[in-house]
Amino acid sequence: MKEELLRTPAGVRDICGEEFIRKECAERAVKRVMKQYGYLQIKTPTFEYFDIFNSERGTVSSRDMYKFTDRDGETCVLRPDVTPQIARCVAKYHRNDVLPVRLFYRADTFVNNDGYQGKLKEITQIGAELVNASGVTADAEMIALMIDCFLSLGLTEFQIEVGNAEFFKALTSEAGFSESETEELKDLIEAKNLFGVEELLSKKNIDNALKEIFTKLPLQFGSIDFVREFKKSTENVRALSALNELEEIYEKLKVYGKEAYVSFDLGMLTKYEYYTGVVFKAYTHKTGEPIGAGGRYDSLLAQFGKPASAIGIAIYVDYAIAAMNRQGIQQKVVHDATLLLYEDGFEDKAIEVADSLRADKLKITVLKHDPSISDEEYEAYAHSILAGGILYIDNTKSIRIKDLESGETHEKSL
Repeated sequence: MKEELLRTPAGVRDICGEEFIRKECAERAVKRVMKQYGYLQIKTPTFEYFDIFNSERGTVSSRDMYKFTDRDGETCVLRPDVTPQIARCVAKYHRNDVLPVRLFYRADTFVNNDGYQGKLKEITQIGAELVNASGVTADAEMIALMIDCFLSLGLTEFQIEVGNAEFFKALTSEAGFSESETEELKDLIEAKNLFGVEELLSKKNIDNALKEIFTKLPLQFGSIDFVREFKKSTENVRALSALNELEEIYEKLKVYGKEAYVSFDLGMLTKYEYYTGVVFKAYTHKTGEPIGAGGRYDSLLAQFGKPASAIGIAIYVDYAIAAMNRQGIQQKVVHDATLLLYEDGFEDKAIEVADSLRADKLKITVLKHDPSISDEEYEAYAHSILAGGILYIDNTKSIRIKDLESGETHEKSL
């Protein structure tokens, strides 16, 4: 029974020790980049009323949310997504603002997915939202920001796959698909079920050229040259406009010098229905999950009473760190604490020394020396608490100092 109490539910986990420090370092690096781009941090509640995330918002499906009822009978959910929260905040606190609003957040999100083994149900996101800014300049800024965030983590071998939600919407509108048929088609394309796509298309009386585009959508990805060539495949004005936007974004990313990190996926679909334009996901090798995502959502804020253009990104910190670990990328953990060991009878002196050192902003852990514990064990313990050195007090006149990195020991008068 006691062993049962030590388990965590599927999809959540404890993070402690050096792993926690590494995650904290990664988060600081990403947040530093967002601040450099002029974004201000915001904190939203861990849970909200269900209406913030209901089906009208186009966010995570209701069955994938963790729902509960508060004491007043209101239905609340643990946040499955942060973007609708930011939309609510901007509509509340920046209702009359017309100049760009740049916000970023660090938040844990909770999605009760069926998932496969190992898929997390609680993940940490660090995201940024740019409101009151339309056009490819804003789109390119957000993609460039995402690229710089990954570079700050030491990741270099990654790709931002860029698509446009309008492209798919334009084609399904031209084909006359109903809402249910569109959802079925999306599911088939995401599953890369080409036979299922063909069967669905066979029931529709649409142009063969359009059928061919739908059939090949799961395979429609490549460089900007691919996008330019694909424009010859359709005369749909709305679809062509979406492709032109991708071209313009690419040209703007060349100004940033970041075009090498970008490819294009015309079959890119997303579970979030609020996306209205450019959408993108970030991938790197040795991980099965995207390490980031984002897109334009120009209609979402209007649902909260503030019509405004907006685009956002999210860095999935847990998946990015998992990729870093598998690729052998380790952010350096600084062992900047100190372990202070004292012999029996010198406790008061140890407290005085520790208090003085803490006043100088040093991190000091005080521990009574146990003769039954070896020096090697104490050094291993010091390493586990991120200590770079050990102080020994066994008299009132001097202190022995051991540098754990060099192994050197010297004495200093008290």
